Amino acid sequence: MDIEVVSKEIEALEDEMVETLVELIKIPAISPDYGYEGEYDKAQRLLEIIKDWPFDKVEVYNAPDERAKNGVRPSILAYYHGRDEKAPRIWILTHMDVVPPGDLSRWTVTEPFKPIIKDGKVYGRGSEDNGQSLVASLYAVRAMMNLGIRPKRTVILAFVSDEETGSKYGVEWLMKNHPELFRKDDLVLVPDGGNEDGTFIEVAEKSILWFRVRVRGKQVHASMPDKGLNAHRVALDFAYHLDRLLHEKYSARDGLFEPPESTFEPTMVRGPADSPNIAPGEHELVFDCRILPRYNLDDVLGDTEKLAEEVRERYRKEFDGETLPEIEIEVLQRLDAPKPTDPDSEIVRLLREALKKLRGREARVGGIGGGTFAAYFRRLGIPAVVWATLDETAHQPNEYAKIDNMVEDAKVMAALALL
Repeated sequence: MDIEVVSKEIEALEDEMVETLVELIKIPAISPDYGYEGEYDKAQRLLEIIKDWPFDKVEVYNAPDERAKNGVRPSILAYYHGRDEKAPRIWILTHMDVVPPGDLSRWTVTEPFKPIIKDGKVYGRGSEDNGQSLVASLYAVRAMMNLGIRPKRTVILAFVSDEETGSKYGVEWLMKNHPELFRKDDLVLVPDGGNEDGTFIEVAEKSILWFRVRVRGKQVHASMPDKGLNAHRVALDFAYHLDRLLHEKYSARDGLFEPPESTFEPTMVRGPADSPNIAPGEHELVFDCRILPRYNLDDVLGDTEKLAEEVRERYRKEFDGETLPEIEIEVLQRLDAPKPTDPDSEIVRLLREALKKLRGREARVGGIGGGTFAAYFRRLGIPAVVWATLDETAHQPNEYAKIDNMVEDAKVMAALALL
């Protein structure tokens, strides 16, 4: 009965939910890694929104980062206590940070941080990733507060920083500096991935490895290549053979994941040549690797370094006593995949039950290539799932959140606390 009553209250709060989402989208909470100020302003706006809400406790944890506004990357924990002190607590974790807008010319519906409502959707950067779920979690609890209903289990809403660039100043920092916050019997929902009908529950993630390759040769006029060493040529040779090597050697498939194989994608490229008649002396490229848990990341890095040495020897030249090319491999992010969440764990059972009650649908479990907060909890042995109802417009121009998805997901989040 409580689930039905709370669901109706969530529906009544739809306009307020949309208004809150619009307010949050207006604040560009982008990492200092991209040259922005971070999440401070959005955190302050969020605290202002909930200041009169009857949470039992609201805590702010500031990870120091001198690059960010006021030198901190804030995370907010808001507690709403349950009736049963022995019941495992439920965490719902969302992130305040968003990615940069990208090519502004491709934003044809609105500007990234000037949200508009159109055709049942809220458009703007961060609307779906992760504003939709952040607001849904807020109003799942707000509905219970309005009705004077205490859930069965304590709900902890966590609004954290730095998800988009590795969580060094977010969940990872919290776990390292405040381990007392977490319990082995906690249940964790990370609503930061899913599908259009909300029937996919993610219980496993691939390992993540990002690395930058820096190649240094010797810049020279393009008409006299013999007098220098073209870093582009060396880098392209290295990248081609590395791409082929990794795909051939680490080629296993696992049907739990989507896609079922490891992926090795060259992404960012940078070279300083600003004229067509310059053979550049420097070249950088980045690989984003999502690797099945059966493989050891040290082996992947070892193969990468071995190939780098082979390429060095292939192009080896002496210039005034200096041996070139230099090929440097720098790891930008590494997350070794932890043990998956048990598909029969309580959090999976509760989520499946909630989806069956509210939507009449059976959910399936599986794994993904993307990295989320869930991996950090799994590493601690705490069961965590990733689930949401998403049109999957994250990181795209004209990103939007479907209002119906936000409202319906809030109902499911409330049910997890009430069941």
